[in-house]
Amino acid sequence: MRRLNLLYLLPALAILSCSKDSITPDTEEQLVETKEIAANVEVAYPGDFGLLSDVYYAGKKITVEEIDGDYVYEGDIIFSNDMITSNDVKLVFEKGEEIPAQKSVGRTSARWPDNTVYYEIDSSLPDKNRATDAIAHWQANTSLNFVQRTSQSNYIYFTPGSGCSSYVGMVGGRQNITLASACSTGNTIHEIGHAVGLWHEQSRVDRNNHIKINYSNIQSGREHNFKTYEENGSDGDEFTSNLDFGSIMLYSSYSFSSNGQPTIVKLDGSTYSTQRNALSAGDQTGINSMYPSGNTGGTTEPVAPTYINGEYYTINGVTVLRYYDSWYYYTRYGWRRVILVDGNWQYA
Repeated sequence: MRRLNLLYLLPALAILSCSKDSITPDTEEQLVETKEIAANVEVAYPGDFGLLSDVYYAGKKITVEEIDGDYVYEGDIIFSNDMITSNDVKLVFEKGEEIPAQKSVGRTSARWPDNTVYYEIDSSLPDKNRATDAIAHWQANTSLNFVQRTSQSNYIYFTPGSGCSSYVGMVGGRQNITLASACSTGNTIHEIGHAVGLWHEQSRVDRNNHIKINYSNIQSGREHNFKTYEENGSDGDEFTSNLDFGSIMLYSSYSFSSNGQPTIVKLDGSTYSTQRNALSAGDQTGINSMYPSGNTGGTTEPVAPTYINGEYYTINGVTVLRYYDSWYYYTRYGWRRVILVDGNWQYA
């Protein structure tokens, strides 16, 4: 189970409904929405294709779709304009160098302090039980605590939308989880997974040891949704030794299919079933590793994380390697040791 270390920074049957919830579409638009979500692929804008752009997030180049002012990644992950740049920006500075004002480029993303996620539910959201039941599931099965917002500035906001979508990690301020009418409780559990720092299971670095991507069956223009995070220049922890076919964060075999044929299969060519009912044991292992149970108790700051030598972490928008209890950043000249000073990385 791959979870990027979002310290200060990211898965029913395949062709049936993605949860136990029944859906009865009554409009053409809802039919499109239901068809895509029923393939176990949460999408922010069902049926819409946006302009593809290569942008930079946390110092890494990724491909996003621009739709209705949003930057959409892997179907349901949203980036705001101030989190990305059209050109690569400098993220690590020489000691004493003046640091210019610039976009956050990923620096705003973080884990939720004190294992506590604040939330609010839009009064106009249909079937609010989808949100409350999903929250109850997360709270019962992980070390996270979900608290209804009063005046907190950083919080999740469950609101109606054209599809199912979320940001990854705590991005600061109000961050929407959009839920169209076809988004089930299971889809909501999935989107909360993104909001607390989980990415998609099929994009883990070692996925080619377990699955094969049939690019010829993918909708034209959607191929970028199937890159591994390594192909996108990122790395991070895998909290399970193998790809978790039970993960609620996993695409189905038919995600983004253009012809009804599978886009993802096992190495022997067979399809697999995915579910949108509950967090898997692997999901729970991963999230509890990110948010250990000791990281609670009403403190104003989270318990200091434990860094493992030989692992990569994305901290304040920069992917760095922990090595002999120091941090290293890879440049075109090779590895250089770096330190974090007042929220910015500098060469040591």
